[in-house]
Amino acid sequence: MATPIRNAFDPGFGVYVHWPFCLSKCPYCDFNSHVRKAEIDEDRFVEAFGVELAHRAALTPRREVRSIFFGGGTPSLMSPSTVEAILSQISSHWTLAKDCEITLEANPTSVEASRFRGFKAAGVNRVSLGVQALNDIDLRALGRQHSVAEALMALDVANSVFERVSFDLIYGRAGQTPAAWRKELELALVRAPEHVSLYQLTIEPETMFERMVNSGKMTLPGADAQRALWDVTQEATIRAGLPAYEVSNHARPGAECRHNLVYWRYGEYVGVGPGAHGRIVTPRGRRAQAAERHPEMWLTCVETEGHGLVEDDLLSSEQEGDEFLLMGLRLREGVDPQRYFLLTGKRLSQSRISELVGDGLVEFTRENRLRVSSEGFPVLDAVVADLAA
Repeated sequence: MATPIRNAFDPGFGVYVHWPFCLSKCPYCDFNSHVRKAEIDEDRFVEAFGVELAHRAALTPRREVRSIFFGGGTPSLMSPSTVEAILSQISSHWTLAKDCEITLEANPTSVEASRFRGFKAAGVNRVSLGVQALNDIDLRALGRQHSVAEALMALDVANSVFERVSFDLIYGRAGQTPAAWRKELELALVRAPEHVSLYQLTIEPETMFERMVNSGKMTLPGADAQRALWDVTQEATIRAGLPAYEVSNHARPGAECRHNLVYWRYGEYVGVGPGAHGRIVTPRGRRAQAAERHPEMWLTCVETEGHGLVEDDLLSSEQEGDEFLLMGLRLREGVDPQRYFLLTGKRLSQSRISELVGDGLVEFTRENRLRVSSEGFPVLDAVVADLAA
């Protein structure tokens, strides 16, 4: 069973590992993912990850790792031995918490599901499946390589192998009605023992979906329909005992994704792998890091320079404050205004807060934390922009 999350004022330290390869590129995806026809030299990548981890460990000594997350791309395309080698490298540089959460993202195909026991033996204790839809027509439209039957089978296998399982669905798809989404959610939630991520479809720049929308080949639900889909999502997940703890993430109390909480609570994390980002705290302040995105170029950088970083910038107090609000206000628990003051040296605008409270978009908790209200979550970006202005 999942253990309770720790105090919010102690966000913790995490490690993110980016595996950049996929079998195909989904038309909605703007992540740093790449398709390669040739076989991937996993041994070479393991060595490069080791170099990167040593570099980051020198910058962040004596940390306790509370969470490790293998993202991508499609990390379940890695062999379990690769995952085991990377976990061994991580544990050689930092102390792992006794209850360290180790998550691996996986596609719900039969081939990848067959590796689940190998991933568990390697040390993975939580899996997150990219189901995305429980409708075969929409799965094809989303560019997914699995069927509904395969997805349900993979979920069953995952739940039999791992104590902690999550999966993703995308809603707000072309032609989707609230009634159809409710039916799909009901099918999904009976297979969600502790956590589910439900993302409203966003058209990202330079994706196939953007070109389809711009050319009129795809039409998404309008604003009223999107709000209706949002309302169905909240109603169904609350009824299933999986309330939202973040704008797109739902969990039973104590089963929240600890790694993502490190991000949203503005904790500290290192990122290794092509395109990986990190936020580390040094004696000079918080640094924003990003690695070379192109996989083969990243390998060359690591092998010749000793790391793959192409960005390593000291954040100003104003930038820290903006990031703190942008991340923390996504959470149902909200943010501590005192921590904003400690980061920036200034107070949040009381007049702006009063206006947003009056509009019913933000509220204070009994612990005097500032959070976005249920009415404010559908317009979260506008609320954050107003507070950060």
